[in-house]
Amino acid sequence: MMSHYRSTISLVYILFCLFITSSASSFIRQFTDDFNTNLQQNGEGPNPSLGEVHQVHQHQEISSRDHEVSVSSTVNGLRDRPPSTYSLKMESFNKLLNSPYTERYQSRPFTVGGYNWSLMVYPNGNKKDSGSGYLSLYVAIDNSTLVAGHQDVYADLRFYVFNNNERKYFTIQDTNVWRFNVFKTMWGFSQVLPVATFRDPRNGYLYDGDHCEFGVDVTIPTTYQISELFSIADNFYNPKFTWTLRGFSTLLKDTYYSDVFSIGGRNWKIQVDPNGRSTAQGKALSMYLNLDLNEKFRPYEKIYVRAKLRVLNQRGLNNIERQLDNWYQGPAFGNEYSWGYHEFISFSDLRDSAKGFVVNDVLMVQAELEDISSTKYLPN
Repeated sequence: MMSHYRSTISLVYILFCLFITSSASSFIRQFTDDFNTNLQQNGEGPNPSLGEVHQVHQHQEISSRDHEVSVSSTVNGLRDRPPSTYSLKMESFNKLLNSPYTERYQSRPFTVGGYNWSLMVYPNGNKKDSGSGYLSLYVAIDNSTLVAGHQDVYADLRFYVFNNNERKYFTIQDTNVWRFNVFKTMWGFSQVLPVATFRDPRNGYLYDGDHCEFGVDVTIPTTYQISELFSIADNFYNPKFTWTLRGFSTLLKDTYYSDVFSIGGRNWKIQVDPNGRSTAQGKALSMYLNLDLNEKFRPYEKIYVRAKLRVLNQRGLNNIERQLDNWYQGPAFGNEYSWGYHEFISFSDLRDSAKGFVVNDVLMVQAELEDISSTKYLPN
């Protein structure tokens, strides 16, 4: 009797456990079905995997709005050259355009500057970045390639969309640099082209059925290591040098040079050709301001000089004055050490004693330095 009672109790207990298990399974299935239904209604697609959830968290999808892209800083146009960093050619693109579950296409990683990047294409626009109704293009950095959590990576981005009608690439870029870090891993443009414009085969972006091509240039700008500083000095303490030529009528050589004089940290000479040079030979005196040949030029250095050359009037009348505004150049530019005038003053004016330029067979000439440039190169 006792054994039969115990058997009855055991049977009831087993049936109760089976009922609880069946009810729990039914509840779990019902919860899962409801969860999947909600995801489909929200456009996330059926049965999302954990990998997709991680992907959403991997890239911060705040882009052009947060970067404050403005019309004035956005540049677009057509160019012949294809992208130099990465090209993404796609066939059957309409299938992505018409897919309710394909929000974006992500390329395989490519390396620039030691970092891994991916090109992101939103066929119907990134709705989270005001891109609904537009083709959206972005670049995402793999934050696992960032050395430290606080590291910033600055990049210049240029995006490409091939136009088969023009046989050129429509490009769009921002004049500002983009800053990537662990908090902002994705940047780009939410409104590259209207989807209607892109889908219309007459516009040339979809061709050969529904082929298309995208691309991007990623450039990591680095801070310059080599530079130069160009400056111009003026208001020199003693900017004039006067040279007196005695026995002027007895000067028979073609060329005479003054003593070396120093103004503005450079050494100079005045050159006088009493019988004239080039087109002035036999007609006029020639005069030049020469940089001393012992002056050292750095490679590719040029010196800007503004100066006045004068033949002084010894009777207090007007001087003969001519302006210099020239570049003195070193060996890399052809050794232009001398500037002046072939026909500085005519022989008739020089020989007319009443005009006061040659008095007692003395000629006085002068150079006045107004501006002299200098260039510093870093590193030296």
